[in-house]
Amino acid sequence: MSLFDDPEPAVSRAPAPLADRMRPRTLDEFVGQEELIAPGRPLRQAIEGDRIQSIILWGPPGTGKTTLARVIASVTRAHFISFSAVLAGIKEIRTVMQEAEEARRRLGRRTILFVDEIHRFNKAQQDAFLPRVEAGDIVLIGATTENPSFEVNSALLSRSKVYVLKPLGPEAIVTILRRALEDRERGLGALAPAADDDALAGIARYANGDARVALNMLDTAAATASDRHIDAALVSDLAQNRSLLYDKTGEEHYNLISALHKSMRNSDPDATVYWLARMIESGEDPLYIARRLVRFASEDIGNAAPQALTLAVAAKDAVHFIGMPEGNTALAQAAIYLAVAPKSNAVYRAYLDAAEAAKTDVAEPVPLHLRNAPTKLMKELEYGKGYKYAHDEPEGVAEMDCLPPAHRGRQFYEPTSRGHEAEIRKRLDALRKKPG
Repeated sequence: MSLFDDPEPAVSRAPAPLADRMRPRTLDEFVGQEELIAPGRPLRQAIEGDRIQSIILWGPPGTGKTTLARVIASVTRAHFISFSAVLAGIKEIRTVMQEAEEARRRLGRRTILFVDEIHRFNKAQQDAFLPRVEAGDIVLIGATTENPSFEVNSALLSRSKVYVLKPLGPEAIVTILRRALEDRERGLGALAPAADDDALAGIARYANGDARVALNMLDTAAATASDRHIDAALVSDLAQNRSLLYDKTGEEHYNLISALHKSMRNSDPDATVYWLARMIESGEDPLYIARRLVRFASEDIGNAAPQALTLAVAAKDAVHFIGMPEGNTALAQAAIYLAVAPKSNAVYRAYLDAAEAAKTDVAEPVPLHLRNAPTKLMKELEYGKGYKYAHDEPEGVAEMDCLPPAHRGRQFYEPTSRGHEAEIRKRLDALRKKPG
């Protein structure tokens, strides 16, 4: 008898992760996203009526994008194909497109194609979908965590309806957790673990709107809990190293720096330090933050508080000198100061106006009296003639025009009446009244 004739010993397979087992099978099992799939909503009606058109599902992880696609697959009479942009290439795309065309031509049957993480496809790969979408051979369902405005081709985007899935709130997460604790078929009900209310609330905070993360943590807690009792202390131990949602090259990066910048501009130190902490604790490059603070000091404060730029540059130097995490307080000190400092964008506006004039108006030559005359020829050409040395004047200001003739009398810099610029404004008003 051959060795291979012996029956193989039974191999026990590990159960699927709790998050996968508890994935909703119908729209009625869905928790959250009521704006999209509550009874009577257009998307729900389209799914239940098998009238789905090309859509892009955009939202953070764990909000139900893949689940929605699976529900659509379970109710549609169309041929449903699913693949991941991480694993598929242009060859697989072309094969699917050909099959979809044949199914439409021979069977009169449309194909629904679900592409998970569609933002990972490059332009050429996304372009391969377009002819078949336009011809009606396929209905495209794309799921993405990135802003489709930037990551999905405009032609494909214009032929799709974008639905935004929001992070799940704490109450929705707790509902999902309780369902998993009670479900004996797919959840943890057979193990009969007990969980305190504050433990479930702690998991919900830790999950940060992601149902998958919450269920995975509940699974871990149930496996490690003594006496099958999940309490807040256990959850706190498991949540020591929470990873905040952040991508240094993605939209959340720009969302957070925008929130920080606008909170400082609106003189809100509490919001400022919160958004700053969100960025630092998520792993943002501290020197990137420092560069943004330096820019803010000139753009939004300027001469209303001239020391703001000095403090911002000092914070950059401090971070460079002592590194992180010690440099976090230097960034916080600078950011809070910038938030409470008087604001003015007069310097910023002055530069923009001057730059526009420099780019669009005739580039007049520098007036002769402002030119240096280091050679005999230059003196003969009257370089420097009529120049008045300001320090020789009683008030340190000479009666002399420094703009070219076409811009004479033009005022690019208009200081505000806030902070130190109020003093600058008084001085400028007096200077501009002098004959020039």
